[in-house]
Amino acid sequence: MNPGIILYGPPAVGKDTITRCLEALHERYALFPRLKAGRGRTNGYRATTPAEIEELRRRGDVLWEDQRQGATYAIDRSRLTARLAEHVPVVHLGQVGGIDAVTGAIPDTRWVVVFVWCPREMVEVRLRNRGIEDPAEALRAWDAAPLISDRADLTINTLLYDPEDAARQIHEYVTAIG
Repeated sequence: MNPGIILYGPPAVGKDTITRCLEALHERYALFPRLKAGRGRTNGYRATTPAEIEELRRRGDVLWEDQRQGATYAIDRSRLTARLAEHVPVVHLGQVGGIDAVTGAIPDTRWVVVFVWCPREMVEVRLRNRGIEDPAEALRAWDAAPLISDRADLTINTLLYDPEDAARQIHEYVTAIG
């Protein structure tokens, strides 16, 4: 089975951009789009309904879920396992509990945890550039995200590294471990 990558960090630190650069760098990398039921952007997610997430929950297929910004996000074991068989999935997470849930649920996979971070001031600029009218909730998520440098295989400050450099660092690490 392939290794997996967890890009952990609060909103607007560069997880989407780094993932696109990884996918451009090598075809083995592929975003694992989490399920999303609720309002907000759907790019990078698999849109679903609360009823569908409830059905996955009932079957024991939900590895992790969280609610924020008026939506429910979930990771389903069956799709993640299928993605691991074909690619090196890149999973985006913003909560430490999600890291533990994913790595604990599929323990025979070597998970590379990358802490993606940048200063809050940069996040504010990025949110404005995205056209987010009320960035308060995203900034609260930034404020609430614990620093995990001690738990991460790599830490990338996206103020210091451009997305291509970040993707190369991750690729080199993944390649070195097999």
